[in-house]
Amino acid sequence: QVQLVESGGGLVQAGGSLRLSCAASGRTFSIYAMGWFRQAPGKEREFVTAINWPGSTTHYADSVKGRFTISRDNAKNTVYLQMNSLKPEDTAVYYCAAGPGSWLRLKKDEYSYWGQGTQVTVSS
Repeated sequence: QVQLVESGGGLVQAGGSLRLSCAASGRTFSIYAMGWFRQAPGKEREFVTAINWPGSTTHYADSVKGRFTISRDNAKNTVYLQMNSLKPEDTAVYYCAAGPGSWLRLKKDEYSYWGQGTQVTVSS
């Protein structure tokens, strides 16, 4: 079992930055691929970005490419999402997810564990 706790969300003006963190506990973190998803009101949960283990490969949704960066610190059992040049359409609850194994995965059905989410609100 893996427990995930996100933090770092908040209210920011358009063009600003936020850094989300996801702290993992429980079973060995280092053999899990990680991802970030988001869900806006009335919409499906959508893929944002993912990183493999040990962190050599990443993938981004087109909507965030060039603005968001995912990284992981396996020694601290933590994955990060640096979000720059934020837009109002980035407003959502952001969730981190963990999937056993080292390979990159892009679909929410491929992840076994989820955090409770952290709200990100971008004002115009």
